[in-house]
Amino acid sequence: MSDSMSEQLQRDMECEGLLECFHGLKQLDKDCYRAMVSAEEALTIDEVAERVDRERSTAYRAVQRLLNAGFIQKEQINYDHGGYYHVYSPTDPSQIADDMQRMLNDWYAKMGQLIGEFEEKYDEPERAAVES
Repeated sequence: MSDSMSEQLQRDMECEGLLECFHGLKQLDKDCYRAMVSAEEALTIDEVAERVDRERSTAYRAVQRLLNAGFIQKEQINYDHGGYYHVYSPTDPSQIADDMQRMLNDWYAKMGQLIGEFEEKYDEPERAAVES
């Protein structure tokens, strides 16, 4: 998020921009998320990699970022004769939106606090000059 807030407010933003803005997700992460959303059932890492035309290890890193951000869920599937594999599916969009709203509220409160500290810090010399 290297752009200033004023620069971000001036440019057109789409809803996918939230994924980058809030969580620092990359284009590949967004592609993997879209692949999972468009799938009719949960996908394995190999299936995600195939849908985004990337190596398994590259898709795995993107899926891990999505998992850490809470955008997807992981489920373990057990084989009848031992062993298991994982499948991934998108988290309910309303839950993701609620999480982003909470994050935005926390950010807003923190920015309000910092603005107050700024005003207090830089208003002191002005008051001292008036009182003298």
